[in-house]
Amino acid sequence: MAGFRSLLVLLLVFQSSCLGFRSPLSVFKRFKETTRSFSNECLGTTRPVIPVDSSDFALDIRMPGVTPKQSDTYFCMSVRLPMDEEAFVIDFKPHASMDTVHHMLLFGCNMPASTENYWFCDEGTCTDKANILYAWARNAPPTRLPKGVGFRVGGETGSKYFVLQVHYGDISAFRDNHKDCSGVSLHLTRLPQPLIAGMYLMMSVDTVIPAGEKVVNSDISCHYKKYPMHVFAYRVHTHHLGKVVSGYRVRNGQWTLIGHQSPQLPQAFYPVEHPVDVSFGDILAARCVFTGEGRTEATHIGGTSSDEMCNLYIMYYMEAKHAVSFMTCTQNIAPDLFRTIPPEANIPIPVKSDMVMMHGHHKETVNKDKTSILQQPKREEVLEQGDFYSLLSKLLGEREDVVHVHKYNPTEKAESESDLVAEIANVVQKKDLGQSDARESAEHERDNALLVRDRIHKFHRLASTLRPAESRVLSLQQPLPGEGTWEPEHTGDFHVEEALDWPGVYLLPGQVSGMALDPTNNLVIFHRGNHVWDGNSFDSKFIYQQRGLGPIEEDTILVIDPNNAAVLQSSGKNLFYLPHGLSIDKDGNYWVTDVALHQVFKLNANNEEAPLLILGKSMQPGSDQNHFCQPTDVAVDPDTGTIYVSDGYCNSRIVQFSPSGKFITQWGEESTESNPKPGQFSVPHSLALVPHLGQLCVADRENGRIQCFKTDTKEFVREIKHASFGRNVFAISYIPGLLFAVNGKPYFEDQEPVQGFVMNFSNGEIIDVFKPVRKHFDMPHDITASEDGTVYVGDAHTNTVWKFTSTEKMEHRSVKKAGIEVQEIKDSEHKLEGSSGRVLGRLRGKGSGGLNLGNFFASRKGYSRKGFDRLSTEGSDQEKDDDGSESEEEYSAPLPIPAPSS
Repeated sequence: MAGFRSLLVLLLVFQSSCLGFRSPLSVFKRFKETTRSFSNECLGTTRPVIPVDSSDFALDIRMPGVTPKQSDTYFCMSVRLPMDEEAFVIDFKPHASMDTVHHMLLFGCNMPASTENYWFCDEGTCTDKANILYAWARNAPPTRLPKGVGFRVGGETGSKYFVLQVHYGDISAFRDNHKDCSGVSLHLTRLPQPLIAGMYLMMSVDTVIPAGEKVVNSDISCHYKKYPMHVFAYRVHTHHLGKVVSGYRVRNGQWTLIGHQSPQLPQAFYPVEHPVDVSFGDILAARCVFTGEGRTEATHIGGTSSDEMCNLYIMYYMEAKHAVSFMTCTQNIAPDLFRTIPPEANIPIPVKSDMVMMHGHHKETVNKDKTSILQQPKREEVLEQGDFYSLLSKLLGEREDVVHVHKYNPTEKAESESDLVAEIANVVQKKDLGQSDARESAEHERDNALLVRDRIHKFHRLASTLRPAESRVLSLQQPLPGEGTWEPEHTGDFHVEEALDWPGVYLLPGQVSGMALDPTNNLVIFHRGNHVWDGNSFDSKFIYQQRGLGPIEEDTILVIDPNNAAVLQSSGKNLFYLPHGLSIDKDGNYWVTDVALHQVFKLNANNEEAPLLILGKSMQPGSDQNHFCQPTDVAVDPDTGTIYVSDGYCNSRIVQFSPSGKFITQWGEESTESNPKPGQFSVPHSLALVPHLGQLCVADRENGRIQCFKTDTKEFVREIKHASFGRNVFAISYIPGLLFAVNGKPYFEDQEPVQGFVMNFSNGEIIDVFKPVRKHFDMPHDITASEDGTVYVGDAHTNTVWKFTSTEKMEHRSVKKAGIEVQEIKDSEHKLEGSSGRVLGRLRGKGSGGLNLGNFFASRKGYSRKGFDRLSTEGSDQEKDDDGSESEEEYSAPLPIPAPSS
């Protein structure tokens, strides 16, 4: 009997410790079907790897028992793939509750930001590029991948680590100090999958929701330039001001729905109702509809409970041989497209009060009988599209804040006001006529575009007469008496307009960061290919975080025919990570900056050999004589060969080198006050040399001004600052007598639009402002001009290059300087043709009369790098935070605060 008992005990022990004797399939079924709640306690440590069969296994990724101490805490942890060979994730199962977790994100990468058991995500997610694999929020059901589809991990190209990010919004559930083990379980297989899954994230980074505003639309759109992808699921995400999020594929003007959902419902990955394929040349478009009602101050994009988000996750699959695992869109390259968005995008989806949940960002109604502020009306209603001014702005094809200018002083200058009203009626009438005429022929369409452009230009001039005097104040410090040489002064009417027959607007390279003209008057473009400057690009010490992507594999320098926009030559592949400024010296050499490498390069335009000169240390930011920190532009004196570098985003200085690259001197300091002093900079962003005057002018971007200095003594000469610049000046270009500039996006409630400026260099006065007719300026990042009046502008958000020509009625007369008068020479009215290919000077930098040099990328305002926002924002340069806001391209706000003593 005793022997029998001993045998029974052995059998029980053996059975309890040898689950591996069960069928592998039954083990995985148990793994899939067993639901355990981790909202209040951790039930012990489970095996992270669970065998399923000879080819499949499950991987459990959980927080290791954490207790957040404050709301809006982001914790990260990592798990290494338990194999080196390639595998495929084919299923997900979340383990989390809305009572404790706001959302979870799962990333794949090759090296996590920390080796600790868990860490604060503010320290980073991964040291290389982080590819999002999965997202969950609000008690969402599991995501199911179609048969034959998997996320590729491991092997030579796949991720080696999984990094889990958990956002704990409201921590009231942790008053008992319990441990949380939220996470996700993965089902992986070693069997190759014919179709590879990926994630396309559409995300707004610069939306501002005014307090009390009933309806605010946030629109996102990008051209698709990859192999075909097949969309099978989507997920929407906002905080509690979001009412509805919609996503579409737009092909030949036709809108096809990808997904349409209320962000107040469980934020799962929902299957698309009908399969949607996206091909090269399509446009992906998304709209988030917000309300600012109930808020007492403006709401910005960010990661905290008082901020908002506008995200659309598109889950897709591609053929394995062409697969791309992660793509982002954080721009709006086609704002006019949204005029024809289907009405459903503006219709809230009814949400029952018991579906609205409580966590850090969303508050649940305690009494179900009470009406929730988030509850949508039961009847469908189309949200208002705005008042008369926004309607007028659509008819004009202009920004609403431009249309509002006539409200500055409605009682002043009644005659001009009546002219303005008549002109508005004219524009509306011509627009209506233009729509019908456009159907008749392409030639009529172009004629109508010209007509509309002329009408809009006249409208701007009429509107400007109604601005109060203080809006036209010029801040200009003139040269000291007795200084200077002769500078041609331009008077009269100088009008810049888009060359509507130039096809270069459709080139669509990557983010356009720099432009210049070569000695034969060809346009040279410096762009970023498939790389973007986003929230993952740099850490707090300005060290580039996406080195694992490798250099850009396509040609980043394009030589463009100024007449027909044909690509004449290309170069620069496998050299750069984040291109920035471009200029060209008198010998035709290219001078470029790379903000990821923190370096300046001199390149021979005619061959692919090694750079002729390199300044700075690769991937090493610094502020001494041998280092730069995100340098922005270069200028080379045509007479002496002296090199000037604007440095840059994290330094506030101009650095001078000899022609051979030997450090000579530097000047400038960071501006810390609202009224910066001469010689202080907040992002010196663009350079323009004026050789015959011995001056170097700097676009002091975040201070919204232009500063000019003597090149020999570095002495401050003058400041050019206009109210119409707004808060930013991004780029400048000089030709004899004229200075050209472009500004940046206005801040909330600012009135000044994004536009180009033509100024009389002698006195700094604005002669003309200009905008394109086709598309619009979103972030005009660089400008270059030639002596024949041709101007080119490159935009880093819309990836577009425009050509402008000038019609000029003017006098050229000398300015009396140093007590010497020069005879006046008057020219009759004439058209300056922009198609001339002749050499108009011995220099072709940004301006042909003196070497004016490259400009570079920009920032989006109102963007926070905290937690979730660090993951991927498109587009623009990651330069600043609300709390201390990249891009991909790409904000206008303060710089991120560098780590102390780093």
